[in-house]
Amino acid sequence: MNTEDPDPGVDLSVVIADDQLLLRAGFRKLLDGEDGLTVVGDAADGQEALVLVERLRPSVVLMDIRMPVLDGIEATRQISRRFPGTAVLVLTTYDLDEYVFAALDAGASGFLLKDCPPDELTAAIRVVARGDALIAPSITRRLIAEFAGRASRTGLRELPPISDREREVLVGVARGLSNSELSAQLFIGEATVKSHVSSLLTKLGCRDRVQLVVAAYEAGLVTPGVNDPQGA
Repeated sequence: MNTEDPDPGVDLSVVIADDQLLLRAGFRKLLDGEDGLTVVGDAADGQEALVLVERLRPSVVLMDIRMPVLDGIEATRQISRRFPGTAVLVLTTYDLDEYVFAALDAGASGFLLKDCPPDELTAAIRVVARGDALIAPSITRRLIAEFAGRASRTGLRELPPISDREREVLVGVARGLSNSELSAQLFIGEATVKSHVSSLLTKLGCRDRVQLVVAAYEAGLVTPGVNDPQGA
């Protein structure tokens, strides 16, 4: 997946999928007022969202979870499989682990609650559009603990061969470091960091940085509350 920033001269196109008309209208008004963001369509259910994505190929879909006809989880799964150039940012009222895990497993690039501040939403759209991933801070700690727990129950995930530098980058990504922070910590150029991240995405079969974090925890390279990678 491309991890470069989008061309600043090109608007990011957004599709809104939510079964509540007033929420769709509110999101549209908010986003259409932002420079560089354009809402190109809205859908009342997951099936309508799929049709719009196939026709419009938007940069990002804002996806509700609980919708009729086709729910947001299955719609996310199909979009991730069929239209990899479109990122899905899940927005929900429900701060429930089961939805977070299901959405990320389906290929969502981000997960926010609907009561997040407007500037946080617009920033998240830009984050996932450039190939990065974002999860609401209130969710991250439980998410990491859950995936670490899975690893302890099922055994550590075996990673394909990666270089020592790629391992360092993977551990840094799992700790939540940005490319610029990794560049400073590892004394390498930011372009080199991006190259390593891209290589890791390919080698580990991951869609985005969220899945790299999951892979690192499942492999035991990092554990919740521990700063040093296991075995280092």
